[in-house]
Amino acid sequence: MSKPAAPWLKPIVDYGPLVAFFAAYWLGDLFTATAAIMVATVIAVILSFAIERRIPIMPVVTAVIVMVFGGLTLWLNDERYIKMKPTLVQALFALVLFGGLLMRRPLLKPLMQSAWQLTDRGWTILTTRFAIFFAVMAVVNEIVWRNTSTDVWVNFKIFGILLLTFVFTAFQVPLITRHQVIPPEQDKQPDP
Repeated sequence: MSKPAAPWLKPIVDYGPLVAFFAAYWLGDLFTATAAIMVATVIAVILSFAIERRIPIMPVVTAVIVMVFGGLTLWLNDERYIKMKPTLVQALFALVLFGGLLMRRPLLKPLMQSAWQLTDRGWTILTTRFAIFFAVMAVVNEIVWRNTSTDVWVNFKIFGILLLTFVFTAFQVPLITRHQVIPPEQDKQPDP
């Protein structure tokens, strides 16, 4: 039986490793930041398990990719691997979402159903849009890390990706509103 989720846990698991990466980069270098994100990611996954008694799939997938690409970065002393990690994560998300759509299963639904109640068509459209967004973000990361300085890439990774994701999600509000399913108990008007 899993414990109820602590409201503070998700932001720590999702953003704690990024904060550690950014702080370590500005206090040291990209290799220090790589080690910091690896340690922070492991701590985040352990904390998630300790509090909820389960490990959400997305942090685990991200942790595995961080360990592989971070490990290669440190072992080979080559920063290209950590710079490719966001490309791989974004491309993997896109492939999984597109794969679900090919099987007629909008995979955002089981992930986001607790936040939004949408029609099946709404979930399909939203999943398609997010799959395209993740594919575009993978390409954008490749362009940024291959054509800019490490400082620019780090700022893009920390702030740019986060801002673009926030803006993209905000633009989905009309779709979410249009395809929202209102539970019957909320649909009834109170008696005068």
